Amino acid sequence: MKHVDEDQINKLPGIRIKENDTFCFRCHPEVACFNRCCRNLNLFLYPYDVLRLKNALSLSSDEFLDRHVDIVMRPGNFFPDVLLRMAENPQKTCPFLTESGCRVYPDRPDTCRTFPIEQGMLYDADRKKDAPLHFFRPPDFCQGQFEKKEWTVAEWTRDQEAELYHQMTLRWAGLKRLFQKDPWGIEGPEGPKAKMAFMATYNVDRFRDFVFQSSFLKRYKVKSAMLKKLKTDDVQLLKFGFEWVRVFVWGQESKRIRLR
Repeated sequence: MKHVDEDQINKLPGIRIKENDTFCFRCHPEVACFNRCCRNLNLFLYPYDVLRLKNALSLSSDEFLDRHVDIVMRPGNFFPDVLLRMAENPQKTCPFLTESGCRVYPDRPDTCRTFPIEQGMLYDADRKKDAPLHFFRPPDFCQGQFEKKEWTVAEWTRDQEAELYHQMTLRWAGLKRLFQKDPWGIEGPEGPKAKMAFMATYNVDRFRDFVFQSSFLKRYKVKSAMLKKLKTDDVQLLKFGFEWVRVFVWGQESKRIRLR
């Protein structure tokens, strides 16, 4: 998910879809291109995507990251991108694609739910808030774009049960934007502090162990009601991880996480 400013918007590919704009799309097994979009992808996974997928597959965070993810540090970046590893076959299909379709469909990533809409983030410097941008950008081979079913972005989001995904992606984008500046100093983005930040955002199982089985609670004061939620609620734990990274890496104040 890219952050852009107003000057960049008109340079982005696709048709911008604003709040009340509509687009036509319908995907179903009868379209000639069905599942063709599930091949040879650079599919970025956001933290909530990883959480949902690893739970759907009954894998630990470590197992999922080892089996299904490529972690890429791009030049000029200070936090890695996480991409779904494609299958080792000539078509480089999504590893979850079967003859009958997607085997993780109820837990498919945010990007898959949003397709053929692509999302970006517009940062309002005055209000210090991120606002989502939406572009209609189906690939040329997509036949679904010629169907007559009409949607607004809000209608499509509800239909694809993507509300929570979008909320979590927006929350993550606000944190990820901070890493446009180098916070690591001499340690670099491969150092221990960076590894801790990655754990808190992409490896909820290890982060839970870190909160409850290390000296974390001797250093940070967290209310007992919140700790009770963190023991069993992965979504709350992920939100807590995002907030802790802001405290740990950037020194931001938090009402829920205080140094003792």
